[in-house]
Amino acid sequence: MSDNLDFTPDIFTLTDEEGNEQIFEILDTLELEDEYYYALTPFFENPEDMLADSGEFVILKTVTVDGEDMLSSLDDEDELDRVGAIFLEKFEKIFNDDFDEEE
Repeated sequence: MSDNLDFTPDIFTLTDEEGNEQIFEILDTLELEDEYYYALTPFFENPEDMLADSGEFVILKTVTVDGEDMLSSLDDEDELDRVGAIFLEKFEKIFNDDFDEEE
């Protein structure tokens, strides 16, 4: 088996309400109580820009507007805290599992 794994990130170009485009990479998705959530981080083509980034991620959820699915920010602080905690727990588990394998 080859040690060279191809990794192609899932990339979204999102347009905000003012028409500004930003490119994001999907870190993870989550289905919770019939809602779909996405953890996204800004995508940088230049690795140096990625290293300078804060490492924070954005949580958006799928909403249907006029029959079309769109991604929307979470306005409810409790919902954001609850979903953010789940994503953080998942990321910590992944990071810790990867770290344990390297030892």
